[in-house]
Amino acid sequence: MKLFTTLLDLVFPPRCVFCHELLPLDSPAVCERCEKSLQRYRGEDKAEFVERAVAPFRYKDDVKESLHRYKFGGRDFYARTYALYMADTLRESRIEFDILSYVPLHPRRRRSRGYDQAQLLAVELGKLLGTEPVPLLRKIRNASPQSGKPDAAARRANISGCYGLLPGTDVSEKKILLVDDVFTTGATLSECARILLMAGADEVNALTVASAHRKNQ
Repeated sequence: MKLFTTLLDLVFPPRCVFCHELLPLDSPAVCERCEKSLQRYRGEDKAEFVERAVAPFRYKDDVKESLHRYKFGGRDFYARTYALYMADTLRESRIEFDILSYVPLHPRRRRSRGYDQAQLLAVELGKLLGTEPVPLLRKIRNASPQSGKPDAAARRANISGCYGLLPGTDVSEKKILLVDDVFTTGATLSECARILLMAGADEVNALTVASAHRKNQ
């Protein structure tokens, strides 16, 4: 196994998750420069039906490029590194929850991409927190990508009716932590939170890798 890992490192040398620069073998997944210089996000975002929304990073520059590789470039292993920072942010925020869950992809998009990026984040986060994520929602309509919508109103209209509760789901009087990759306008998280609250959830909070720091208006 060690020989196989060494060969992989020679063919696919490790790179920093954020700036994509080459790293020495057996080094952390984040280079020293990025560890010191990445723009951390210390605020909280607002979204209808979401109690609190937090994230470790701002959605710009190297973080933005990193998340683009994660979602569209097959870098599913980035989730492990992102989860470390997400766990720290969660502890700092002191958000409490009963159920860890995530914003799901439509099955068609998941097949195309090969994985569900929010689910992977929740799985890796759950390993650090000692809990397993629970699927609560399903995406029942494959809407066009939110990234192509010009403003919050267009995003809300695009996502309306896209999600539904999984059959047999019981969230009565539970505090839910929803995981996703990026908070932009909050339209997607708001729609998911609305469904969960209508099903009896006590509270819905959100944790993402990065925040675009825009108000949901």
